[in-house]
Amino acid sequence: MDAYGHVNNAVFIRYLEEARIDFLFRPDKEFKQGSVVARHEIDYKRQLVHRHHPVDIELWITEIRAASFTITYEVKDDDLLYVRASTVVVPFDFDAGRPRRITAEERDFLEEYRDDDKEEAVAA
Repeated sequence: MDAYGHVNNAVFIRYLEEARIDFLFRPDKEFKQGSVVARHEIDYKRQLVHRHHPVDIELWITEIRAASFTITYEVKDDDLLYVRASTVVVPFDFDAGRPRRITAEERDFLEEYRDDDKEEAVAA
């Protein structure tokens, strides 16, 4: 919470990070070889005042390329949208110190969460 009593913009980055980690590093499916964030884009739609109950974060995949993918998010309560955001994630080989291509297994996992209909709605 900041001086104005609402959730600070930097806190939303942490919310997105928590959702992204929960998505990518589940026991049954994960990016075992690692990944890094290349870009965040955030549109703040309305302020979120401090409260004791959580907000919902929906996420889905809007783009898959050879060596990156985009996760799109909405932070909301029912019909109230607070933030729409996207993150470009790059698979990374930490031993070599460089980006790597998405594996076939990773691509199959991401494709399960791709939503082209929502991609068009976000762009509008």
